[in-house]
Amino acid sequence: MSGEHGHACGGLFGCGEEQGQGVLRQDLTEQSYTARAADRLTHMDEIDRETLDGHLTARGRSRRELLKSSAFMGFLAAIGPWFARPAFAADDALSRRVAQGNGRVHVVECTPETTKLGVYDTTLAPILKIDSGDVVSYRNTWSHFLNALQPGVPIEKLAEIRVSNPGHGPHSIIGPIWVNGAEPGDVLEIRYQRFEPNGWAAVFNNPGALGTGLLPTDFPQGQVKYVNLDLTQMRTEFLPGVHVPLKPFQGTLGVAPPDGYFPPLRPGVTSSVPPGPHGGNTDLNEMSEGSIMYIPVWKPGALIFTGDSHAVQGDGEINLSALETGMKEMRIQVVLHKNKNFAWPIAETSTHWMILGLDKDLNVAMASAARNAIKFLSTRANMTELDAYALLSVAANFRVTQVVDIVRGVHAMIPKSLFAADFRPAITVV
Repeated sequence: MSGEHGHACGGLFGCGEEQGQGVLRQDLTEQSYTARAADRLTHMDEIDRETLDGHLTARGRSRRELLKSSAFMGFLAAIGPWFARPAFAADDALSRRVAQGNGRVHVVECTPETTKLGVYDTTLAPILKIDSGDVVSYRNTWSHFLNALQPGVPIEKLAEIRVSNPGHGPHSIIGPIWVNGAEPGDVLEIRYQRFEPNGWAAVFNNPGALGTGLLPTDFPQGQVKYVNLDLTQMRTEFLPGVHVPLKPFQGTLGVAPPDGYFPPLRPGVTSSVPPGPHGGNTDLNEMSEGSIMYIPVWKPGALIFTGDSHAVQGDGEINLSALETGMKEMRIQVVLHKNKNFAWPIAETSTHWMILGLDKDLNVAMASAARNAIKFLSTRANMTELDAYALLSVAANFRVTQVVDIVRGVHAMIPKSLFAADFRPAITVV
């Protein structure tokens, strides 16, 4: 099945001919936000509502038009527990690809020069320039609020920092990193090779007055809870007799977003909080060691930013935070693919594909995830849309990704084990 542009994507990823010129599609921006998304952004309460409403409403669509859209918010990913071997066959070829590292290795340390609070700032000079195939080893990454989140710091202090930096996220964002040869229309393949967290982590919810998290009025006092991490057994004792397995991943990794997609804090500077076509704060806990994220390039050099290190996170992330930590080392390999023209990030692990829908309205996010999953199966797995609809109903799981990053997420988990081993390699991303 081919899309109207002659490429077999079904419009799912908004791509054009793979050998064509990379362009920013206007319909991507129009389909991404609706008037509903112009509501008060619950954990960016510092942004002026009237200004944001005008920006998003001008670029939005009605709910009916959005629900008819087949190209809204498709992510491809997979679930592979970091701490337990899955009960179904893994994609060993993908595991080998992630493990390889033939390029140069660059080491990046967190410093005031490399790390900023809660923004993607594209006006900064690159902290590093790399080639396709190179490996970046991020060492000693900072915790939230430029490393101010430390054992013993009370929630009142953390809330004060947030309020004192209007529009900024809490994340300590490292970057930008320039990828030589990357141009709009290309795709970066980010191979997550290593996550080694610190020996402690924290989970917190802000005081209710800040309006963050799912239930701010239920818990007006706020709380921060610090725990030690057992990196030998890869678990933490949350309370006496209550142990949580660890599954480290990076909550935020993305590139410079397309112009006009988010209202900027100032020219070239956007908040690190909302995810979008640039990747960013996706908070996909499946993106652990051994996974791959494919992110479309919107600006020359791509400009990679990352932060928000997690020891583990549950789907939903309901109180606002995961087990927030820093990484002794977070290592990625970056591979550049030319002229792919994806509209949204795609991700993959060795055991599942995952398709995501995002919207301020959770019902719309669910419908978007379902439609995008149907499109993925019908265009990539050689089946009719009706058969894809049925297969998803009997063999896929739909889970709430997160409900605290401005837009809410639902992801469809499609096991690779549904497909015969000799057919599975045909379902490729790049």
